[in-house]
Amino acid sequence: MKKQLLIPAALIAAAGLALSGCASSSGGDAAPGEIAIDVPEIPTMDTLGDTEQEVNIVAWSGFVEDAWAKPFEDATGCTVNRKVAATSDEMVQLMRTGEYDLVSASGDASLRLIVDGNVQPINTELIPNFGDDIVAGMKGQMYDTLNGNVYGIPIGRGANILQYDSTVVTEEPTSWDIVWEKDSPYAGKIAAYDSPIYLADAAIYLMEHEPDLGITNPYALDEAQLQAATDLMKQQNGMVSEYWSPATNVTSFTGGNSVVGTSWEVLRKATQDDKFKSVLPEEGSTGWSDAWMLASESKNPNCAYAWMDYTSAPDVNGQIAMNFGMAPANAAFCETSDEAKAHCDYFNATDEEYFKQVWFWTTPIDQCLDGRTDVQCTNYQDWTKAWATVKG
Repeated sequence: MKKQLLIPAALIAAAGLALSGCASSSGGDAAPGEIAIDVPEIPTMDTLGDTEQEVNIVAWSGFVEDAWAKPFEDATGCTVNRKVAATSDEMVQLMRTGEYDLVSASGDASLRLIVDGNVQPINTELIPNFGDDIVAGMKGQMYDTLNGNVYGIPIGRGANILQYDSTVVTEEPTSWDIVWEKDSPYAGKIAAYDSPIYLADAAIYLMEHEPDLGITNPYALDEAQLQAATDLMKQQNGMVSEYWSPATNVTSFTGGNSVVGTSWEVLRKATQDDKFKSVLPEEGSTGWSDAWMLASESKNPNCAYAWMDYTSAPDVNGQIAMNFGMAPANAAFCETSDEAKAHCDYFNATDEEYFKQVWFWTTPIDQCLDGRTDVQCTNYQDWTKAWATVKG
């Protein structure tokens, strides 16, 4: 059974929402200004029972480590089995096997899991640490909180910043133009992210510099808008020194192959060289926000709930955030020590004005979730095909 999710179109445009999966084309019972999305009717757990013997987790590298998993196992009797995934696509595929209880999903995976019925709503009353200390900007976000149901328990977030070598780029940049425009003085030394979702970065630049395209949401592009973003990326392609993954970004900069480009704060920090600086340009940026999500047919839901509560506590959430290199979800961690405060300041943990400039990764679908009904938007498969033409 499915129910229709009604989302105000104006809020969708403001939040940068794009869903993956099947959407209602007729609009169903949607009122003017709302968009109807069909989501599976999955019950929420009312009470907790005895913990099982294990919990199986798909996670990003650094999210599930012995330093905090072992104390959890000792306290609960739940053995933690971890599967590290390298991409959001891999996480979605693994969760669809039915072999895992939890996933640390980013926004470009979470909505696919929700609308396809792979994850269930979460009863936050059963998670005491999901309280007032969770930063406001990671609660109630439309990529994991739908129709009043919470599907994700926040872990951490970060922006895709503009990193530069200050010995070469001697004036602090204010715009992304130095990585997109063909007259960039840094052509041939520009680092770019290696993923179809990077098209959203091009769309954000076009929102500001080519307003006649009518882009209001970088994840909701019609055919003409996607073509414009693709053309901009093809222009950039001739200036790119390296398309990076987290494993290659640091060496690209430290080795001198790149002097400017998109990056993460944790990767800049990993260079261990103060000459590498960062800025969030005036156009804004893309970013990522991760949350624990519970499989709809979890075999170990009580251990899964125990894990979500345990890792939402200030100290454990802080350990995850510091280990991975991101802003923690629990702001109380920032007050636990001078080291914690310094970490939170570095990653803008409680600066909501900063994160208002960030469009968190989501996955585009055919339905234009910026509210348009007169055109069909492009989906992730279209973006993947476009990306292939960029990289040749």
